[in-house]
Amino acid sequence: MRIRLGQSLVIDSQDIRFETARSSGPGGQNVNKVSTKVTLCFDLQGTRALDAGRKRILRRKLGTRISKRGILRVTSLKYRSQSANKKAALRRFEELLTEALKPTKKRIATRVRRSAVEKRIRQKKERGRVKQGRRRVAEDD
Repeated sequence: MRIRLGQSLVIDSQDIRFETARSSGPGGQNVNKVSTKVTLCFDLQGTRALDAGRKRILRRKLGTRISKRGILRVTSLKYRSQSANKKAALRRFEELLTEALKPTKKRIATRVRRSAVEKRIRQKKERGRVKQGRRRVAEDD
């Protein structure tokens, strides 16, 4: 099995491992008997499908999902069957990698319009006048 992400990136099934456990999700009495929760484990450090630059990008963008050993984890417990959760975890894995490896757009520097600056200052002055009107009046002796 191979996972194709875009034109140039193909991940081999050897880099992906599935772990199963009892799910807290839907399933009724089935929950107590069958391991329907699926965790997809992708060896980010050990894979040859990604170059060092892409690995660095994934570590930065998906850091909360990656263990100290370099294992990316994606869990699914949405469905009642193990096979459906396995497919869901694979879909989510593809989405995560595709989104993380998408090139970021460069920000175009813009200036604040003069009218916006003037409006902000006018509002600040008006607010100051309102607050000044609330001050205690000094009594003359």
